Amino acid sequence: MDFVSRREWGARSPRGSYTALSSTRGVKIHYTGGRVDPAIVDDHDKCVKMVRSIQKSHMDGNGWMDIGYSLVVCPHRKVFEGRGIKHLPAANGPGLNSGHYAVLGLVGSSGLVTPPDGMLHGIVDAIEYLRDEGDAGREIKGHRDGYATDCPGDKLYSWVKRGAPRPGAQEPSDPEPPSGEAPEWPGRELKYPPVMRGDDVRQWQARMKERGWGIAVDGAYGPRSREVCRSFQREKGLPVTGVVNKATWTAAWEMPVT
Repeated sequence: MDFVSRREWGARSPRGSYTALSSTRGVKIHYTGGRVDPAIVDDHDKCVKMVRSIQKSHMDGNGWMDIGYSLVVCPHRKVFEGRGIKHLPAANGPGLNSGHYAVLGLVGSSGLVTPPDGMLHGIVDAIEYLRDEGDAGREIKGHRDGYATDCPGDKLYSWVKRGAPRPGAQEPSDPEPPSGEAPEWPGRELKYPPVMRGDDVRQWQARMKERGWGIAVDGAYGPRSREVCRSFQREKGLPVTGVVNKATWTAAWEMPVT
């Protein structure tokens, strides 16, 4: 990842201390909402100036303590450090910031509206970084998912809805098929609190880890297991209870990985 630190892009210091963020369900993708000069594609200095301008707008216009995004990505596949990892963003909307990191692509509602390949690669780089270093979950959403807005614009959102593939990657025409028959239902629901332990917990955790979820296979069903369960249920259209019942258990093996 071609990372541009706050010092390198000349960020102002935040007005206070960030609220800590230990993990998220994933990442939400944003656009600027205004006109973006297409000339930034050929002039990276304009990208730097634009990021500074966004920080100024958020701090002096919105009254926020800092730029609202976790990371910002420009057409040159450079990833600018915003609030960064393990810090609560401000751009997702009231009550929604703790659920996802916020990543801005420097496209807008006019001017540059179609994200260049370099920007899409950079957004994927940013997502992978947030997963590896910031404990972000597997979800990739648009700002409009759960908040009344046009963000991140139709062009960028259609890419998000396709699963945010890297440019040039072959996109499957159909969802990944089910991976096989589920093992026998253990006969008890896995839930927290209190912490439940057992081989059935370990088996379910191992399956979720195999599917790509960030979860420890320790045989203890605690807060993180419940969080992963809820995110999985939400993704699959199941009742979001955080309880591994028979339907959720079966879905972990038999529903496609998306």
